[in-house]
Amino acid sequence: MKILLLSDEESKSIWDFFRKEDYEDIDLVISCGDLKPEYLSFVATMIPVPLLYVHGNHDDKYDSKPPEGCTCIEDQIFEFQGVRILGLGGCLRYKPGKNQYTEQQMQRRISKMFWKIRRKKGFDILVTHAPAQGIHDAEDLCHRGFKAFIDLIEKYHPKYFVHGHIHMNYGRQFPREDMLGDTRVINAFEKYIIEI
Repeated sequence: MKILLLSDEESKSIWDFFRKEDYEDIDLVISCGDLKPEYLSFVATMIPVPLLYVHGNHDDKYDSKPPEGCTCIEDQIFEFQGVRILGLGGCLRYKPGKNQYTEQQMQRRISKMFWKIRRKKGFDILVTHAPAQGIHDAEDLCHRGFKAFIDLIEKYHPKYFVHGHIHMNYGRQFPREDMLGDTRVINAFEKYIIEI
């Protein structure tokens, strides 16, 4: 299965120079947040496969204008061709606003997922907007990751942890991929394709 990952910045190769043949073998699209709803609707139209998304910290506009033809997986486990995908959007609270959570609030969200995770016997892909604490995050409050994600990964050992929020064009050498135990950690910035 090939999955197209999107996050934080609209890809010019998709938005401005789309070529259908470049995406014919894509089975699923996952957005990790902070993308225009019009962009996600465009992707869902041009690549006719399910498009799943979580909210980024700048996605308040989704309340009044959600992306069309897409499925929000916030606080859900979405199953696609036997792959279980858990979604937890938002980032660490750094100012008043939606889609921002304290560490305790994120931990409560995860605790509320317990029975859903148990019913599905775990999950294969964790999709978030923010990174995990100490992995792909930064030191400033706005871009610091959640410790709760580390605990979740260490408890359930998903195959993949996919996040956004950390722009690879910030001028630092942020890694695209990493490992946390057996879990492959991927920064979905702009666009990235994985095969599972």
